[in-house]
Amino acid sequence: MNFKHIQPSKVVITMNLQEKLKTLPAAPGVYLMRDVRGKIIYVGKARVLKNRVRQYFQGGKNHGAKVKAMVAKVADFETIVTATEVEALILECNLIKKHRPRYNISLKDDKSYPYLRVTAEDFPRIVLTRRVIHDGSRYFGPYTSGLAVKEALQLLRKIFPLRTCKTFAKRPCLEFHIKRCLAPCVGKVSREDYMRLVNAAEKFLSGRTAQVERELAAQMQDAAQALNFEQAARLRDILAAVRKVTEKQKIATDAGDVDAIGLARADGETCAQIFFVREGKVTGRESFLLSGANDETDAQAVTEFVKQYYSRAQISAAEILLPVTLPEDDTKLLSEWLGVKLTEPKRGVKRSLVEMANQNAEKFLSEESARRLLKDAQTAGAVEELKNFLNLPSLPRRMECFDISHIQGSETVASMVVFEDGVPDKKSYRRYKIRSAEGKPDDFLSMREVTARRYEKTDSLPDLIVIDGGLGQLNSALEVIRRAGHTVPVVGLAKQFELIFVEGSSIPVELPRDSQALKLMQRIRDEAHRFAITYHRKLRRARNLKSELDNVAGIGVKRRTELFKAFGSVAKIKAASVEELAAVPSMTRTAAESLKKFFDAQSPP
Repeated sequence: MNFKHIQPSKVVITMNLQEKLKTLPAAPGVYLMRDVRGKIIYVGKARVLKNRVRQYFQGGKNHGAKVKAMVAKVADFETIVTATEVEALILECNLIKKHRPRYNISLKDDKSYPYLRVTAEDFPRIVLTRRVIHDGSRYFGPYTSGLAVKEALQLLRKIFPLRTCKTFAKRPCLEFHIKRCLAPCVGKVSREDYMRLVNAAEKFLSGRTAQVERELAAQMQDAAQALNFEQAARLRDILAAVRKVTEKQKIATDAGDVDAIGLARADGETCAQIFFVREGKVTGRESFLLSGANDETDAQAVTEFVKQYYSRAQISAAEILLPVTLPEDDTKLLSEWLGVKLTEPKRGVKRSLVEMANQNAEKFLSEESARRLLKDAQTAGAVEELKNFLNLPSLPRRMECFDISHIQGSETVASMVVFEDGVPDKKSYRRYKIRSAEGKPDDFLSMREVTARRYEKTDSLPDLIVIDGGLGQLNSALEVIRRAGHTVPVVGLAKQFELIFVEGSSIPVELPRDSQALKLMQRIRDEAHRFAITYHRKLRRARNLKSELDNVAGIGVKRRTELFKAFGSVAKIKAASVEELAAVPSMTRTAAESLKKFFDAQSPP
């Protein structure tokens, strides 16, 4: 049964709940509870819908506080009948993920979890995605750290030279020349050999590194015996890279292929930790915070975690180790759905793995609590401190900071960064190309221009304006802002001694060196500087590239753009070979040779 296209309809209440309860079917399925606005507030599954749904509305039932609060808000419900309870379980997981009902246990921020996707193409690619589409692709994850999954993808691309381009080119691209792709687009590798590499990458992602090593070693021997030394050398390099990675993995004796789940609770938070053990080695772990689990038992929290995690993850374990015993019916249903055994080990190596997962879940919650306290101090606490130190009329909840960047007056730019409640609001950042001071270094004139462009024709004002600089820059900004009729506080932050200059005083305010208020001011100043200098460098690189390549026959705007995109700097373009230059999109070998001759002619003998 395909649940992807099931769209529960909006319910129009035509009968009271008691009348509707009488029409419930005695069949397995899913039920959706709705509030008075028609919003889904709870999704559940049942072996017998009639019995399960009626229990919610029986006054004698000893429901918990969470269930009572949910039932009090139910204005209507609907049901979807399925053929089996397993189908009901799958549909329930899909609907919870889609609607994120308020009263269901769910993985926090699960919409943003990244996956690695092996595409369903003749020559598959491995790409990073945040959407699971049922198109035949294989998905590995979810991962809780976006940075970690990006590093994993970079590692995979170094080890397994699979294609990364979306469309096939007519000639090998730069990735082929730097040995990061086998160029299947031009027939440099057969599909059979390419798919062997894809299968090895999938096993590597699943943690079956020992099997990958054995298969690569066998393929290398076969290639050598067939006198295909180029392929044998390529497989040798891949095998060496795999062995280098697996040397760092922790041995877990004879546990086999298992997923060990741990659970911890603290300060109203619930964390599930999962350890992946393949061929006796711990190959990875992930931590997940669960929302809506405070009033649930450990068994209920673990059941919901297993359902939601494995509804979106590729399972490659032979057994799932649990920290608690689940009800027999739930264990049987989950085992049937996943096709693996679920147990709560009582002793031995497997119990040690579960205890390790429990301890790491506790450690994660402790670190999460410390992170929250530090974040509060650095954001809301720092804003409160800043108000007191500077005697501001109100909390500087929205702060806008300006900085100027140039080199001897060339490519002069300004940046405006915004912090809301001590946190960067990057969508509100702005950058300006300064016209009035171009060609001459004049920070005061540049500051007057950027503040005029921001504040002269608007009533949308922050609570505090921060100018990166001393009294001169501050007074330049004040001249414009006050002339526009605005009374918002404006301060200047001098770089050398981290002193804050305020309006009407030549004596700066020195914030305590260990205060969060000073650290907040430094963060917003550094962010403004970073944003300005990034824009300045971009303009300078574009100008330098244009000026150097203007006189090269056959190199126009499009080719300049593609060259810079491929290499990043003029120096790297100069160092590239003719083959690497010709591999850049829109370039030809003739244009590459012309460019190479141009640079060679400029080089000293």
